[in-house]
Amino acid sequence: MKDDKARFTLRTSYELLDKFGYVADFYGRNKNKELEYMMKKRVADYEKRYEKIPEEVYKHEPKNED
Repeated sequence: MKDDKARFTLRTSYELLDKFGYVADFYGRNKNKELEYMMKKRVADYEKRYEKIPEEVYKHEPKNED
């Protein structure tokens, strides 16, 4: 089953990852959803303070993985 979600690997210390998981749990999210929330907030803050990010930066054709 294909989906439109990008994937990437994050390397960090176990201590930070465990603390991050604790915070995510506090807010009722898993680590992935907490990170996605934080990324969206950071982008929104940037666009509010500086400029809207141009579409050519993020609009692209999905990768064909056949």
